[in-house]
Amino acid sequence: MSTPARLDTRDKDFNDRLEQLLAWETVSDSTIQSTVLDILDQVRTSGDAAVIEFSQRFDRVSAATMQELELQSAELAAALKRIPDEQRTALETAAERIRSYAEHQKLSSWSYVDEQGTLLGQQVTALDRVGLYVPGGKAAYPSSVLMNAIPAKVAGVAELIMVVPTPDGEQNDMVLAAAQIAGVDRVFTIGGAQAVAALAYGTESVPQVDKIVGPGNIYVATAKRHVYGTVGIDMIAGPSEILVICDGDTDPDWIAMDLFSQAEHDQDAQPILVSPDQAFLDQVQQSIDNLVDGMERADIIRASLRDRSALIAVKDMDEAIEVANYIAPEHLELSVADPQAMAMRIKHAGAIFMGRYTAEALGDYCAGPNHVLPTSRTARFSSPLGVYDFQKRSSIIMCSEDSASELGKSASVLARGEGLTAHARSAEYRIKK
Repeated sequence: MSTPARLDTRDKDFNDRLEQLLAWETVSDSTIQSTVLDILDQVRTSGDAAVIEFSQRFDRVSAATMQELELQSAELAAALKRIPDEQRTALETAAERIRSYAEHQKLSSWSYVDEQGTLLGQQVTALDRVGLYVPGGKAAYPSSVLMNAIPAKVAGVAELIMVVPTPDGEQNDMVLAAAQIAGVDRVFTIGGAQAVAALAYGTESVPQVDKIVGPGNIYVATAKRHVYGTVGIDMIAGPSEILVICDGDTDPDWIAMDLFSQAEHDQDAQPILVSPDQAFLDQVQQSIDNLVDGMERADIIRASLRDRSALIAVKDMDEAIEVANYIAPEHLELSVADPQAMAMRIKHAGAIFMGRYTAEALGDYCAGPNHVLPTSRTARFSSPLGVYDFQKRSSIIMCSEDSASELGKSASVLARGEGLTAHARSAEYRIKK
């Protein structure tokens, strides 16, 4: 069976059923926690030796030294030459569009002088070194390399270290080619929690980074959660999500395939359709039934549709917007007549795809905006990965003699009110007598 749940906002139990549908537990179990903590500790204390041991154990690699686990730039260049011209062109086209979009996100330093003569402002600088985790082996995502690496380079990150596991020695040329195109500086063929630990703590061969970005399995996500604070991380991502709002005038086959495009990621992925047209919901269900058997990942799609999907009937488009804002989806398709007007009313979504022709899949690969997006309703308070995630902001303050005297008076009063007399006296020394 591949039948999504049918929900209707007019039903008394709608809110309860929606809550159950959206519920997702991102915390790993105690066994995974224990395993990850042990790996982190061993890598922190034993460095390269622990990374090699875990790589041999989990990825079945034969390497005995870290030198064997690092790819040279010539190997990345060779991978770029090996891939078919069609793939190279697609990667380069996507890279250029991602880079062009990212250039618009760059923050600049600024300052001004207030009426008292104090210079105030903000100094923007790039992170020194960033680690990029990329899934490896059969689960290869060259698009993730581009989406994570290019904004970092546009931000001005000086060194980008990529880690990618190669189980049984299996390398993916498209992933390595993407690293070459994106300007990745160093690549280590390591993965799992041990790779996260190596990036977070540094080893004899792997330099410590300032931030770790990129997707991974539950062990990688758990490791990222535990090293946060030692280094920055992008986010703890849940399963992929898509919510489609449709007025009933889009080809139902298109909508069904848009739902499949997320369902095929993972059996826990969540595809949802919202429409005020009950007959259209029936048509989409029929399209799902007609199309699913022909999909290569049909079993995964069926599991996602059966367990985590829904076709939701609403009273009207106003209510559709309310539902969407509550769900705060990772991907939101507005397959309606006037998507730009509707988009103005969307408060919470990772990415908004406007119009009947804008398939979410375009955003995954080559539209330009980043495909690293907040999941599990975190779009209520977080944003897509971008250049700004690889830049820091420092406040700058410079007082003149006169402004130090004036500001010192207020600072003295406030400091003494808090009982911090050293603060007060520090400011008072600079008050003109």
